[in-house]
Amino acid sequence: MAEKFSHYDSADYLETEEDIRLYLEACQDEGGDDPAFIVHTLGVVARARNMSQLARDSGLTRAGLYKALSPEGNPSFATVQKVAKGLGLKLTIQPISQ
Repeated sequence: MAEKFSHYDSADYLETEEDIRLYLEACQDEGGDDPAFIVHTLGVVARARNMSQLARDSGLTRAGLYKALSPEGNPSFATVQKVAKGLGLKLTIQPISQ
């Protein structure tokens, strides 16, 4: 009898704001300065929250969000900012601590 596995999606486990905060922090540590990883992380949080609501809050279309946040997407910085703001997040720049 063959085992059946389902696709793992981190978004299924982001149930509270604390879960999301900790996930974002862990991804920032793991992904470093990889912009594709940051975009992927925002996509996971967007799916966990509600992509349709994010589209309304960010002023982007739902299809546009899925495309921009997909592995093949290459969103502009303006789009990343709109997504972050729509999620209630603020992008910041800090000096690199050494």
